[in-house]
Amino acid sequence: MACTNRGNRELKEKAKKMMNTATDPVEKLRYACLARGASGIKGLGRTFRIMDDNADLSLNFQEFKKGIHDYGLVMDKDTIQSLFDKLDKDHSGSLSFDEFLEALRPPMNNSRKELVRRAFQKLDKTGDGVVTVQDLHGVYNVKKHPKYISGEWTEDQCLKQFLDSFDSPDDKDGTVTEEEFMNYYSGVSASIDNDAYFNLMMVNAWKL
Repeated sequence: MACTNRGNRELKEKAKKMMNTATDPVEKLRYACLARGASGIKGLGRTFRIMDDNADLSLNFQEFKKGIHDYGLVMDKDTIQSLFDKLDKDHSGSLSFDEFLEALRPPMNNSRKELVRRAFQKLDKTGDGVVTVQDLHGVYNVKKHPKYISGEWTEDQCLKQFLDSFDSPDDKDGTVTEEEFMNYYSGVSASIDNDAYFNLMMVNAWKL
Protein backbone atom coordinates (compact mmCIF):
# COMPACT_ATOMS: atom_id res chain seq x y z
CA MET A 1 0.00 0.00 0.00
CA ALA A 2 3.00 2.19 0.54
CA CYS A 3 6.36 2.58 -1.09
CA THR A 4 8.41 -0.58 -0.50
CA ASN A 5 11.73 -0.32 1.36
CA ARG A 6 13.60 -1.09 -1.84
CA GLY A 7 11.51 1.42 -3.82
CA ASN A 8 12.09 4.05 -1.16
CA ARG A 9 15.85 3.41 -1.18
CA GLU A 10 15.99 3.67 -4.97
CA LEU A 11 13.90 6.86 -4.88
CA LYS A 12 16.25 8.47 -2.33
CA GLU A 13 19.35 7.58 -4.36
CA LYS A 14 17.82 8.79 -7.62
CA ALA A 15 16.60 12.04 -6.01
CA LYS A 16 20.02 12.81 -4.46
CA LYS A 17 21.70 12.47 -7.86
CA MET A 18 19.05 14.59 -9.58
CA MET A 19 19.27 17.24 -6.84
CA ASN A 20 22.99 17.70 -7.52
CA THR A 21 22.50 18.16 -11.26
CA ALA A 22 19.21 20.12 -11.28
CA THR A 23 19.54 23.78 -12.25
CA ASP A 24 15.88 24.73 -11.83
CA PRO A 25 15.33 25.78 -8.16
CA VAL A 26 11.84 24.20 -8.02
CA GLU A 27 13.22 20.87 -9.23
CA LYS A 28 16.13 21.19 -6.79
CA LEU A 29 13.72 21.61 -3.87
CA ARG A 30 11.47 18.80 -5.10
CA TYR A 31 14.41 16.40 -5.34
CA ALA A 32 15.66 17.53 -1.92
CA CYS A 33 12.28 16.49 -0.49
CA LEU A 34 12.22 13.19 -2.37
CA ALA A 35 15.76 12.46 -1.13
CA ARG A 36 14.00 11.90 2.22
CA GLY A 37 11.86 9.20 0.64
CA ALA A 38 8.23 8.97 -0.38
CA SER A 39 7.06 10.93 2.68
CA GLY A 40 9.28 13.96 1.95
CA ILE A 41 6.60 16.01 0.18
CA LYS A 42 3.97 15.71 2.90
CA GLY A 43 6.58 16.58 5.54
CA LEU A 44 7.46 19.82 3.82
CA GLY A 45 3.82 20.85 3.52
CA ARG A 46 3.34 20.47 7.27
CA THR A 47 6.59 22.33 8.03
CA PHE A 48 5.46 25.30 6.00
CA ARG A 49 2.08 25.37 7.74
CA ILE A 50 3.96 25.61 11.03
CA MET A 51 6.03 28.51 9.64
CA ASP A 52 2.87 30.48 8.81
CA ASP A 53 3.05 32.60 11.97
CA ASN A 54 -0.05 34.72 11.34
CA ALA A 55 -2.09 31.77 10.00
CA ASP A 56 -3.05 33.61 6.80
CA LEU A 57 -2.31 30.52 4.67
CA SER A 58 0.56 32.28 2.93
CA LEU A 59 4.28 32.77 3.44
CA ASN A 60 6.31 35.92 2.97
CA PHE A 61 9.96 35.61 1.96
CA GLN A 62 11.31 35.62 5.54
CA GLU A 63 8.92 32.83 6.59
CA PHE A 64 9.76 30.91 3.42
CA LYS A 65 13.53 31.23 3.97
CA LYS A 66 13.20 30.14 7.61
CA GLY A 67 11.04 27.18 6.54
CA ILE A 68 13.68 26.04 4.04
CA HIS A 69 16.40 26.11 6.71
CA ASP A 70 14.23 24.52 9.42
CA TYR A 71 13.49 21.67 7.03
CA GLY A 72 17.25 21.07 6.81
CA LEU A 73 17.71 22.11 3.18
CA VAL A 74 21.02 23.82 2.42
CA MET A 75 20.44 26.59 -0.13
CA ASP A 76 22.11 29.98 -0.44
CA LYS A 77 20.01 33.14 -0.21
CA ASP A 78 20.10 33.81 -3.97
CA THR A 79 18.76 30.30 -4.74
CA ILE A 80 16.00 30.70 -2.14
CA GLN A 81 15.10 34.12 -3.59
CA SER A 82 15.04 32.66 -7.11
CA LEU A 83 12.83 29.80 -5.91
CA PHE A 84 10.46 32.18 -4.09
CA ASP A 85 10.16 34.44 -7.16
CA LYS A 86 9.42 31.46 -9.39
CA LEU A 87 6.67 30.16 -7.10
CA ASP A 88 5.17 33.62 -6.55
CA LYS A 89 3.39 33.61 -9.90
CA ASP A 90 1.25 36.67 -9.24
CA HIS A 91 4.23 38.65 -7.81
CA SER A 92 2.24 39.42 -4.66
CA GLY A 93 5.26 38.96 -2.39
CA SER A 94 3.70 35.94 -0.68
CA LEU A 95 3.07 32.26 -1.42
CA SER A 96 -0.11 30.34 -0.72
CA PHE A 97 0.29 26.74 0.43
CA ASP A 98 -1.76 25.51 -2.50
CA GLU A 99 0.51 27.40 -4.89
CA PHE A 100 3.59 26.01 -3.18
CA LEU A 101 2.53 22.36 -2.91
CA GLU A 102 1.08 22.33 -6.42
CA ALA A 103 4.48 23.35 -7.79
CA LEU A 104 6.42 21.04 -5.50
CA ARG A 105 4.37 17.86 -5.76
CA PRO A 106 5.94 15.42 -8.26
CA PRO A 107 3.67 15.43 -11.33
CA MET A 108 1.22 12.54 -11.64
CA ASN A 109 -0.75 11.89 -14.80
CA ASN A 110 -4.55 12.00 -14.64
CA SER A 111 -5.00 8.22 -14.52
CA ARG A 112 -2.75 7.96 -11.45
CA LYS A 113 -4.50 10.89 -9.73
CA GLU A 114 -7.87 9.26 -10.38
CA LEU A 115 -6.71 5.99 -8.76
CA VAL A 116 -5.48 7.89 -5.69
CA ARG A 117 -8.81 9.78 -5.46
CA ARG A 118 -10.77 6.53 -5.70
CA ALA A 119 -8.65 4.98 -2.92
CA PHE A 120 -9.23 8.03 -0.70
CA GLN A 121 -12.97 7.99 -1.35
CA LYS A 122 -13.07 4.31 -0.39
CA LEU A 123 -11.39 5.14 2.94
CA ASP A 124 -13.51 8.25 3.57
CA LYS A 125 -16.73 6.43 4.43
CA THR A 126 -18.46 9.53 5.80
CA GLY A 127 -17.56 11.57 2.70
CA ASP A 128 -16.46 14.58 4.75
CA GLY A 129 -13.03 14.85 3.10
CA VAL A 130 -11.16 13.59 6.18
CA VAL A 131 -10.20 10.01 7.06
CA THR A 132 -10.21 9.01 10.74
CA VAL A 133 -9.72 5.74 12.62
CA GLN A 134 -13.51 5.36 12.68
CA ASP A 135 -13.59 5.48 8.85
CA LEU A 136 -11.12 2.59 8.69
CA HIS A 137 -13.32 0.12 10.58
CA GLY A 138 -14.44 -2.53 8.10
CA VAL A 139 -12.16 -1.13 5.38
CA TYR A 140 -8.73 -2.15 6.69
CA ASN A 141 -8.31 -5.54 8.34
CA VAL A 142 -5.84 -5.62 11.26
CA LYS A 143 -6.28 -9.31 12.17
CA LYS A 144 -2.88 -10.25 10.68
CA HIS A 145 -1.03 -7.40 12.42
CA PRO A 146 1.57 -9.03 14.73
CA LYS A 147 0.78 -6.71 17.66
CA TYR A 148 -2.95 -7.40 17.30
CA ILE A 149 -2.31 -11.16 17.23
CA SER A 150 -0.13 -10.93 20.36
CA GLY A 151 -2.77 -8.84 22.15
CA GLU A 152 -0.31 -5.99 22.65
CA TRP A 153 -2.43 -3.55 20.59
CA THR A 154 -6.17 -3.04 20.17
CA GLU A 155 -7.78 -2.78 16.73
CA ASP A 156 -7.90 1.02 17.05
CA GLN A 157 -4.17 1.21 17.89
CA CYS A 158 -3.35 -0.82 14.77
CA LEU A 159 -5.62 1.40 12.66
CA LYS A 160 -3.99 4.54 14.11
CA GLN A 161 -0.53 3.25 13.11
CA PHE A 162 -1.82 2.56 9.59
CA LEU A 163 -3.32 6.06 9.35
CA ASP A 164 -0.07 7.62 10.62
CA SER A 165 1.78 6.36 7.53
CA PHE A 166 -0.29 8.80 5.40
CA ASP A 167 -0.39 11.64 7.93
CA SER A 168 2.10 14.49 7.92
CA PRO A 169 5.14 13.21 9.85
CA ASP A 170 5.83 16.37 11.88
CA ASP A 171 2.32 16.67 13.29
CA LYS A 172 0.33 13.44 13.36
CA ASP A 173 -3.17 14.53 14.31
CA GLY A 174 -4.94 11.20 13.72
CA THR A 175 -6.72 12.46 10.60
CA VAL A 176 -5.72 12.41 6.92
CA THR A 177 -7.03 14.89 4.37
CA GLU A 178 -7.24 14.23 0.63
CA GLU A 179 -4.34 16.67 0.15
CA GLU A 180 -2.14 14.70 2.57
CA PHE A 181 -3.15 11.44 0.89
CA MET A 182 -2.36 12.88 -2.56
CA ASN A 183 0.97 14.30 -1.32
CA TYR A 184 1.88 10.90 0.07
CA TYR A 185 1.11 9.06 -3.15
CA SER A 186 2.84 11.68 -5.29
CA GLY A 187 6.01 10.64 -3.46
CA VAL A 188 5.26 6.95 -3.99
CA SER A 189 4.43 7.62 -7.64
CA ALA A 190 7.82 9.27 -8.17
CA SER A 191 9.48 5.94 -7.34
CA ILE A 192 7.43 4.00 -9.94
CA ASP A 193 8.10 4.72 -13.63
CA ASN A 194 5.66 2.17 -15.04
CA ASP A 195 1.98 3.22 -15.15
CA ALA A 196 0.77 -0.39 -15.35
CA TYR A 197 2.69 -1.30 -12.18
CA PHE A 198 1.34 1.74 -10.30
CA ASN A 199 -2.17 0.79 -11.42
CA LEU A 200 -1.72 -2.81 -10.28
CA MET A 201 -0.31 -1.71 -6.91
CA MET A 202 -3.24 0.63 -6.21
CA VAL A 203 -5.93 -1.81 -7.42
CA ASN A 204 -4.50 -4.69 -5.35
CA ALA A 205 -3.83 -2.58 -2.25
CA TRP A 206 -7.23 -0.91 -2.13
CA LYS A 207 -9.39 -3.55 -3.91
CA LEU A 208 -10.49 -0.89 -6.42
